[in-house]
Order: sequence, then structure tokens, then C-alpha cells
Amino acid sequence: MKTDCSFRSFSIGLVVAWLVIFAVIPQILVLGASFLSTSEQGFLSLPLTLENYRQLFDSVILGIVGRSLGLAGMVTLVCLILGYPFAWILARAPRNYRSLLLLLLVIPFWTNSLIRTYALIAILNTRGLLNTFLLATGIIQTPLRILYTQGAVLIGLTYTLLPFMVLPLYSAIEKLDPGLREAARDLGASRWATFVRVDLPLTQGGIIAGCMLVFLPALGMFYIPDILGGARSLLLGNFIRDQFMIARNWPFGSAASVFLTVIMTLLLCLYAWRKTTTRQEDRA
Repeated sequence: MKTDCSFRSFSIGLVVAWLVIFAVIPQILVLGASFLSTSEQGFLSLPLTLENYRQLFDSVILGIVGRSLGLAGMVTLVCLILGYPFAWILARAPRNYRSLLLLLLVIPFWTNSLIRTYALIAILNTRGLLNTFLLATGIIQTPLRILYTQGAVLIGLTYTLLPFMVLPLYSAIEKLDPGLREAARDLGASRWATFVRVDLPLTQGGIIAGCMLVFLPALGMFYIPDILGGARSLLLGNFIRDQFMIARNWPFGSAASVFLTVIMTLLLCLYAWRKTTTRQEDRA
């Protein structure tokens, strides 16, 4: 018994130390840097200033933030539309095949996402596989320009983040009680009414969790817009990276990072509040 308590304390202490070293301290350093000025050497210096946060409200920066939020929302919506029927098929597949299907879903994670993103160039290029197929089947007469557009970024983010939507949806759909659906059908509900009034409310937790898991990474991911969107696709993640690596304006980059962190924290708080409310309603 004493050994179990010691192991538990050691495990908790290890997790807390990990969070403090790799999450809390870096966030504090970034927060502190956001109030400093830029030195002549392109680093940090005094005096303290709020100028970095004032610059965030420039119309150009607000445009980047709005474009990033819009694209992240669009990616989340597309992943939800594609992921829900995908998760439904997985959850309703014969039990013997579910593990294999889930394994096939997870296998792409075994390859670095950067490599998979570069592989998309071979598909989306003007002379890529997609255009070759469309031309060969006569659907189009001239090649489509997909690469280095917002559409390519949308495809790349959706491809990368779709499993993050499917997995929580699969977990929620698998727990659905088939008796409730049968009862709704016996009472005269159509398939659509059963889906809207029974399936969707009961899988709401999976929908919200999946949307959060897709929206938050899509908001800050920078290498996919860089590779597939080119210079025209400047989003919030690219903008922060450029401030640190190119402009050498660390205080302004830190302020933008804090701004992005605040947005994500608010969304996580909203998710936690919604989850707590749902549990209380279920208990009532």
C-alpha cells in the first residue's frame, strides 16, 4: 500500500515537473518578452512597453487573424462533414474488423506529417495525379491550378487533421444505444428526424471534442500553409514564425503568440464549461 502511494506521488510529481518545465516556464518567458522592446541586435531589451499589443490591432494583423479563424473554421466544418459518416461506418462495422479499420486510420500518423504534406504536392500540382485523372476522364479540359492557393491549404489541413475528428466521433457513436434509435423509429420518426433528434444530441460530446481537436491545431499550424499555400497564404502561425525567424522582432512575435494562446485558452475554457454543464444535466 505504501509502495502504491509512493509510486502515485512520484508519477504526479513527474507530470507536474514536466508541465512546469516544458509548458509553464516557456509561457512565462513568452509573456515577459511580449512586454519588452527590440534591441539593436534584434533581441530583447528594456524598457517595458505595451506597443507590441497595440500593433496587434492594426488592420493588417486583424485581417490575418480573421483569415486564420475563417480557414480554421472551414477546416473544422469540412472535417466534421467528412468525419461523421466515416466514424459512423467504423462504429457500425462488424466488431471483428473495427480494430483493423482503426489501425488503418492511425497508420498515416506513423509517417511524419511534413513528409505527407510534401507528398500532397505530387497530387495537387498542375501536372499532378489529380489533374491527370480529371483530364483523362474528360471532366476538365485544362489543368486546374490548385497548388499555392487557399484551396490547397484547406485540403492539406483537412487531410492532416481528419483523424482527430474521426476518433472522438467514433468513441461517441460506438456508445450510442441502438434501442433509442429503434424506439424513435417505432414512434414514427423518419431517418432524418432520428438522426437530428437522437443521434446528434447523444454524440454532441464527440462532435465538440473533435471540433476542438481540429480547430486549435488548424489555427496555429504554419508548415502546411507554407508548403501548399506559398507566400500568398499568410496565416497567424506563419506570421508568428516570421516575426521570430525573419523579422527578428521577438517582442512582437511574443505578443502575437500570447494573443493566439489566449484565443485557444478561451476555447478550451468554453469546452470545459460545456462539458461540465452537460454532465450536470445528465445527472439531473
